[in-house]
This record gives sequence, structure tokens and C-alpha cells, in this order.
Amino acid sequence: MRKRKEEMALNMTPMIDVVFQLIIFFIVTIAQQQKEIEMDLRLAMAPDGKAVERKDPRTINIDVDDEGRVYIARQRLTLPALRSIMRNAVARHGQTLPVVIRGDMKARHEYIRRVMDICSEAGLWRIKFAAIKEKA
Repeated sequence: MRKRKEEMALNMTPMIDVVFQLIIFFIVTIAQQQKEIEMDLRLAMAPDGKAVERKDPRTINIDVDDEGRVYIARQRLTLPALRSIMRNAVARHGQTLPVVIRGDMKARHEYIRRVMDICSEAGLWRIKFAAIKEKA
């Protein structure tokens, strides 16, 4: 009878190992996602600028950070990749596709200019710049 009781005992060590591995996985994943979320741009103030009333759903938002890195939808892109995306967008939607460039207030003009050049090379001419109208 004692033999049966000993056989029914469960070894919890493998289960605990798996739980710890899952915890480590989720901690690392959350840390990576947090880095992506922290890519907040500090936009320049434009108190006299016109507020956006109606936004075209086809609008492409391009972010340029203070170090010249380019993002679309928080996905970092190389300049050749951006060029390819813009050309494909023009092929699909035409040259009237609106583009909004969101440049960090500390970004050098040359970084913004590179994005503008890529858009104009693709044939896009509806380019706007995002800024903050009033302080929060």
C-alpha cells in the first residue's frame, strides 16, 4: 500500500522550470515593446498653424527622430525602404496621396529634407508637417 502512495507523487520541478522560463520570456518581451513605445517625438510649437479638421484616411505619417531615423507606424525604415514604400504607394493610390512628416523639434533640417526629397522623387506633392498648436 505504501508503494502506491509514492508512485502517485508528482515531480513539480519541470513545471516550475517552465513557469520561470515563461516569466523571463514575458519580461524580455515587455522590455522590447516598451522601447518601441518610448519613441515619442517632441514636435515643435506652431500656435498660428492651421488645425487639421478632416484627415484623409490614406495619409502616410512619417516620423523623423532627433538622430535622423525614419519610422512609419513605429517601424524603423532605411531610406531605400522608405523610397520603395513611397513608390509603391504612388503606384497604388496616385500622386495625390497625402503625407505628414512629423519631425522631432531637435531633428536637423537635412534629416527632414531627405524625407521630403524621397517623397518628391516618388511624385508626391501633398506634404504637410505636424506641429503642436497649443500646449497641453
